[in-house]
Amino acid sequence: MYKVYALLSIVSLIMMIWCLIEAVSTDESRIRNLPKLWWILLILFFPLAGSIAWLAAGRPEASRPRPGAAPAFPEYDRPGRAVSSDPAKDEDFLKQVRERAEQQRQRYEQQKKQEREQGQTDAE
Repeated sequence: MYKVYALLSIVSLIMMIWCLIEAVSTDESRIRNLPKLWWILLILFFPLAGSIAWLAAGRPEASRPRPGAAPAFPEYDRPGRAVSSDPAKDEDFLKQVRERAEQQRQRYEQQKKQEREQGQTDAE
């Protein structure tokens, strides 16, 4: 008989500690039904009942999407979003990107060349 009481006491203590840590670490704006301090006091003074109440009524609801709710990034859920609407415009855009990249590469090489030349003249 004492083993059952000991087991229930240990389970109650573990649940109280877990609920207390969760209540303390949860943002107050997400806690339901009572202020954060009241939940902490309820768990401390009534360990079993307070822990069960916290789990049932105070703990924040899981932030999983509800069925039928809009996805977080709806632009990624559109079918055919990666299909180009005008291949000619795509080619023009890619051509401009390549030209700009080549110009930037050439400017970078010129800048490095000038820095090397300045470094050589400073060393002399």
